[in-house]
Amino acid sequence: MPGYCDHVGHEQLSAAIGQEDPADKQGAQLLDGLNERQIKAVTAEAGRTVVLAGAGSGKTRVLTRRVAWRIAAGQTDPARVLVLTFTRKAASELRQRQVRLGLRDAVPAGTFHSFALTQLRERWAERRTVPPAILDGKIRLLAQIGARKADTDLLDVAGELEWARARLIEPDGYDSAAKAASRASVGEPGFIAEVMTKYQQEKRRKRVVDFDDLLYLAIRDLQADPDYAEAIRWRHRHFYVDEFQDVNPLQHKLLELWLGDRRDLFVVGDPRQAIYGWNGSDPALLDRAAASAETVINLDTNYRSTEGILAASAAALGPDVAPLVAYRGQGPDPSVTSHESDTHEARAIAATLKQDKGMGRSWSDMAVLVRTNAQLAVIERELSTAGVPSRLRSGPGPLGSPEAKAKLKELSRPGIDLRNQLEQLDVYLEENTVPGRTAPGATTERINNLAALSRLVHDYLSVELNPTGAGLAAWIQTLHAGDVDAEDSAVDLVTFHGSKGLEWPIVHVAGVEVGFVPIAYARTETQLSEERRLLYVAMTRAADELHMHWSRSRTFGTKVVDRQPAPWLNGMEFGSDAVKSRRPQEATWRRHVEKSRRHLDEPPTGGRSTTDSSSPEEDLYVRLRAWRDTKARASGVPGRVILDDATLRTLARARPTSTAQLAAVADLRPTKLARLAPELLEQLGATGEQSQQ
Repeated sequence: MPGYCDHVGHEQLSAAIGQEDPADKQGAQLLDGLNERQIKAVTAEAGRTVVLAGAGSGKTRVLTRRVAWRIAAGQTDPARVLVLTFTRKAASELRQRQVRLGLRDAVPAGTFHSFALTQLRERWAERRTVPPAILDGKIRLLAQIGARKADTDLLDVAGELEWARARLIEPDGYDSAAKAASRASVGEPGFIAEVMTKYQQEKRRKRVVDFDDLLYLAIRDLQADPDYAEAIRWRHRHFYVDEFQDVNPLQHKLLELWLGDRRDLFVVGDPRQAIYGWNGSDPALLDRAAASAETVINLDTNYRSTEGILAASAAALGPDVAPLVAYRGQGPDPSVTSHESDTHEARAIAATLKQDKGMGRSWSDMAVLVRTNAQLAVIERELSTAGVPSRLRSGPGPLGSPEAKAKLKELSRPGIDLRNQLEQLDVYLEENTVPGRTAPGATTERINNLAALSRLVHDYLSVELNPTGAGLAAWIQTLHAGDVDAEDSAVDLVTFHGSKGLEWPIVHVAGVEVGFVPIAYARTETQLSEERRLLYVAMTRAADELHMHWSRSRTFGTKVVDRQPAPWLNGMEFGSDAVKSRRPQEATWRRHVEKSRRHLDEPPTGGRSTTDSSSPEEDLYVRLRAWRDTKARASGVPGRVILDDATLRTLARARPTSTAQLAAVADLRPTKLARLAPELLEQLGATGEQSQQ
């Protein structure tokens, strides 16, 4: 396959890349299981290095092994390393991986904000300055300075202040910058600039700082005192940045000040997954970093998804975008399904989820992804009705949003005229759910959250003869009675943004229609390009199966709105067809037979499986899985990268006794077959003589 980089051991590649083991055995272990480009990234000479890592290409493995490799080689002091991420969770994962790689000394890993705060605290202590209090949010202070007006919403105002600070925009430059970026209008011209000035003055008066001030103040201290800046640079000498496509100008300025004139910077990013421009990030910074780097390495082999999924997701970005190379090869074609309404869509998804569960999948193997939080209410309701356990992975869901909670509290008051209150809410929604337009100062998401609540209240009134506010609250609570704990098996319900960094074997993408994909307020080329990338992120979360859905009508409150499929769906279907045309029919037939067999192996209702835990076939399958999982943990990769469950079941059923039989039974590439055959045949019980056949 063109562009394919097979997994290789260090001994086979060390001569080719001109590297020696930094610590013999440890060095070989750090390179074990990596492909050629990954090894080049891990072992590159010190200097500005940019790794353009496609979805599922092993970027975290490369970053963590790069850190460990240079420490093992004696090229870096662990105490002088700084690994920068964007979330505490990502930082925690990086630290855990370093421990698994055998690093005894702790390698500092954290967010830009956490390191900036550490720097500031030390500076304050050094100067014996009483630290300012840190605000946990902007809303209360904005309300105190009069930022709440009839035609504005404080959350919108706070969002604009955060965007301006991330982009290094001062009050006198806000209006022109917002206009250039096609930012939605919040208040009259000059309003946000005025609020920015008052907000900064009030913070100084009260001696408080907000989250974004941490970066700004860290920058100020470094610029004001060159000797202090050099001391900081002496301490932090080796920089690693994950998800560099999400860096904003404020963070980038701090990074450059930390670096000074040194070149020891290793960044990993994917321009195809740049989805936070609305929040101030600048994907062009990754392009600039690559243009000025000594080394640029492109990781284009995807170890997560099948070929069809990668072809369809690349087509979502545009007709000229080449898909990533699929390490796993063929798989089921992605599907696109239209539905009569959003309710029919949710019910169809629930039915498919139950069907896949009946064919041996776990609930936690599956996810439903949506563009907006408000879409989850109908899906969550229909899954609950169908007996499908689910959990929200993107925050509290539409009913947990501040506006919906406040409205529900209002509707639940004793003695409330529920129908009258609902009518007032519907009038408000009727005026503000025109496709492509929102109420002044209110975001589309908040309008849709209230519309989701309105719809549930209408459902309640249709089944309750004597509706009350208390009855409504109790009825809605029952809808969430099936919520599960994080450790229980359940279908994940996630927004596109919330899905980044996650993956599932089976993914349903719901609401792939104009208004959501792209979102209604995306009009400029920059905004539409980001919407394409956001859809790409959602699609590439799928490992084995990808199912796209759209509805011909959707209900917002009491309004039923006709919908159209997303304009990029035709391109996705073309991408899938292109893959299909290259596939041998025998492989497709083999997958069909295998899926049918798994279905037949499942017990009927109330019955017992024909391959229960006492059967030799099931025992062998369990043994193969244990071997596979142990090998995967040792290599630091998901189990399916070694062999997926379907292949293991096929092997347990066929019991091949030679390499030739292995090749006939399992659809493996020659290099992978050669690497795995000896251990597989041992697990399958073949003799040494048979193994040589």
